[in-house]
Amino acid sequence: MSAVEIRTAHTADLDGATLASARALLVDVFEGDLSDTDWEHALGGVHAPAWDGDELIGHASVVQRRLLHGGRALRTGYIEAVGVRRDRRREGHGAALMAALERVLKGAYEPGALSAADEAAEFYTALGWTRWQGTSYALTPQGVIRTEDEDGGIFVLPLTAPVDVTGALTCDWRDGDVW
Repeated sequence: MSAVEIRTAHTADLDGATLASARALLVDVFEGDLSDTDWEHALGGVHAPAWDGDELIGHASVVQRRLLHGGRALRTGYIEAVGVRRDRRREGHGAALMAALERVLKGAYEPGALSAADEAAEFYTALGWTRWQGTSYALTPQGVIRTEDEDGGIFVLPLTAPVDVTGALTCDWRDGDVW
């Protein structure tokens, strides 16, 4: 077995075949539940593909977003599209993907943030991410709206900006899932 290699790269620096492979991997990982907007959310930032030889076995990306908290618009590195091929799980690849992106977060953003399914909560907590305990909102074209369905599924990695995880957190607008 060869060593797994994770090399970060901006979307613009990845070829079409790599992006297509990443999307196909994620469609499989999420059992078909990856919409066009879900994939779009993963683009425009830094990707961390995990390769075992010429096989893509994992992917994660970080994109910039603005989160409003404590009277400030925080430059936030938002984690998207994290997945490891089913037959390669429980080998540390997910943690390695996150470590690669956390290096990017620490060098460029005030906090890191992500939205996770219930079954992934323990994974992110074990990596040092903190579950947001306060209320969540989205800044939409119609104004600020409450996103209570997201409460409990948002995680942050405080970096240079102080955050009160019991306070309110508002995300910027985007099509599809706002969180």
